[in-house]
Amino acid sequence: MIDILGMTDVGLVRRENQDAYAVRKQTESGHSVCVVCDGMGGYAGGRLASSIAAETFMAELEKRLRPDMTAEELQTASAQAISMADGAICEAAGRLPEYQSMGTTLVSAIVFDGGAVVANVGDSRAYHITPRGITQVTRDHSLVEDLMARGDITAEEARRHPKRKYVTRALGPDADTQCDCFVCPWLPGDCLLLCTDGLVNTVTDQEMWEEVLRREPETCLDRLLHISKSRGASDNVTVVLMRNL
Repeated sequence: MIDILGMTDVGLVRRENQDAYAVRKQTESGHSVCVVCDGMGGYAGGRLASSIAAETFMAELEKRLRPDMTAEELQTASAQAISMADGAICEAAGRLPEYQSMGTTLVSAIVFDGGAVVANVGDSRAYHITPRGITQVTRDHSLVEDLMARGDITAEEARRHPKRKYVTRALGPDADTQCDCFVCPWLPGDCLLLCTDGLVNTVTDQEMWEEVLRREPETCLDRLLHISKSRGASDNVTVVLMRNL
């Protein structure tokens, strides 16, 4: 049995919420799916891009899902749905000149029998959480991630870096943006936490792990949003939790 819950908050600085998320506790194919997006490109543009991405991804993925798909087939389906979301944003931008620079990050998860397939573009993240610890599944497509990979800055310096919001990959600006796909375990008691950088920049991985293990899903998400806002929440904050009961 799988429980899925999502929450989003505008934060304490932004005037509107440009994040979007969607969840399906059980599709017709029997899968559980969630997707989180963080828009960019101005207030209206960011909101529109993230909404288009979340809705298009979910609709296109559900067309492709069928029972008993392998992990490799689910990765292909995820990539295809993300490509369709990318194209939908580009098409909308072509019709609306004032939104030509809009784009969005995307991170998604599909749970199947024995595992989970995670895909991402940009710096929204997925974490695999177990009683033993928390593991970041995705790798950010961002400038600071590249700097850390080269050893130029530490993880702590990355959290405060003036260019930490600069992403190197996003849906919208390019019509052929490639996603990364990952497969992770999905055992009883495991959790997947998907979130935008508004949470990552204000709440530590250790705090995420402790809150998810300590509390019921709705309470722990409330608590994570509270921690983020207590530290300024200069960005929108969105988090989705999938729990294998």
